[in-house]
Amino acid sequence: MSELKEFRLPDVGEGLTEAEIVAWHVEPGDAVKDGQIIIEIETAKAVVELPSPYTGTVVKLLVEPGQTVDVGAPIITVDTSPGGTASAAAAASEAAATLAGTDATPATAPPAQKEERQAVLVGYGVRTASTTRRPRKQSSPNGEMSGTREAGAGTREAGAGAAEAAAAAVTDTPIARVLAKPPVRKLAKDLGVSLAGLSGSGPSGSITRDDVQRAASGTAVAGSTRTAAATTVSYEDQRIPVRGVRKHMAAAMVSSAFTAPHVTEFLQIDVTETMAAVRRVRELPEFTDVKVSPLLFVARALLVAVTRHPLINSSWDEAAQEIAVHGRVNLGIAVAAERGLIVPNVKDAGAMPLPRLAQALQELTETARAGKATPADMAGGTITITNVGVFGVDAGTPILTPGEAAILAFGQVKDAPWVVDGQLAVRRICTLSLSFDHRIVDGELGSAVLRDVGSMLEDPVRMLAWM
Repeated sequence: MSELKEFRLPDVGEGLTEAEIVAWHVEPGDAVKDGQIIIEIETAKAVVELPSPYTGTVVKLLVEPGQTVDVGAPIITVDTSPGGTASAAAAASEAAATLAGTDATPATAPPAQKEERQAVLVGYGVRTASTTRRPRKQSSPNGEMSGTREAGAGTREAGAGAAEAAAAAVTDTPIARVLAKPPVRKLAKDLGVSLAGLSGSGPSGSITRDDVQRAASGTAVAGSTRTAAATTVSYEDQRIPVRGVRKHMAAAMVSSAFTAPHVTEFLQIDVTETMAAVRRVRELPEFTDVKVSPLLFVARALLVAVTRHPLINSSWDEAAQEIAVHGRVNLGIAVAAERGLIVPNVKDAGAMPLPRLAQALQELTETARAGKATPADMAGGTITITNVGVFGVDAGTPILTPGEAAILAFGQVKDAPWVVDGQLAVRRICTLSLSFDHRIVDGELGSAVLRDVGSMLEDPVRMLAWM
């Protein structure tokens, strides 16, 4: 007897009310185990993988990728009975038979031969099983092959019977798909760009948003099979839904900008000695497997400055009308991920030795750019660094991360004329920008913090003297 269990969308973060379905890793008829990753969802803060709470067989997927679902809504049905595999497989065979143009029933369908399936991220690899979701059209405007099985399944001999057609529908050779995530496919569809003719610049040749946008503007990357003559540029208005990470980012920035009175100060400094120190540190055995960049020294300088000026590491408590000065430094790093700006943070960064800090920064940014940062990674930040220099920008006026008193922007490092000991020389120069909440930080304190960070980056030995 079937024992059907519904898995309801859980609250994976504090105060979560809804999430967008990004990708399923299972299909009807698949066997699942308790703890197996079955779905990716996008919350207001991150893309999160959810494990199955049951062991059994998938009967039905209740929501589609791209759909926004409220917390508590059922998203999948799993048969947890010992004999549930047969009934779920029959349901899958029936759906496959429908796609193949037959009327197979559970009474005539043979026991399903379950093919081993490896879960992959949405948009990568091929699909090897059928689905009970609505049949897709033969082709779509963005050039994907959206048919679920090869046409050969529908041209089997008439005498083969419904069961043979259903089995063939499941085991036919799958059609290779273009490597692109759902938001990229949606963008391509909106812009009228064919993914089939693009060469991807992402991981494993996957197509990114930039690839699509370049194609839409007629500037596709080298190696693309699209030609200028074949490029159709659309000048029509477009609308992009604001949800998930981007929606949270927009709300947070508006709240911060119109709640905390921002002040931004700038300081241009000579980082020639810091760049030399970066090169020397890279050669040390403690940093063999770690990526060392100038950001590491900027982070260490800011952490030391916090120990000298603890009030910069604080929050404004409106309800209590108090300033909460944080004892530990959870150092946030602003990351431009594909789904929007996120700010994960290194917990208790001030207590880390330099090699551990370098490793933590590397792991944090790699996880965030891969879309794997969790709500916990983003919670509890106390002060932030944004590295605008990687975009070729000299300086900016960064908006505070909500709940924090300061954010430091680190501009690009470039050669520039500089006066050294009364003589003009070419040095490595960059600009620091410090935005702070003027309710907490006055001009004297903000200037002292910025000056100290600049002094340590001009002469890294000061970091040792001031720690």
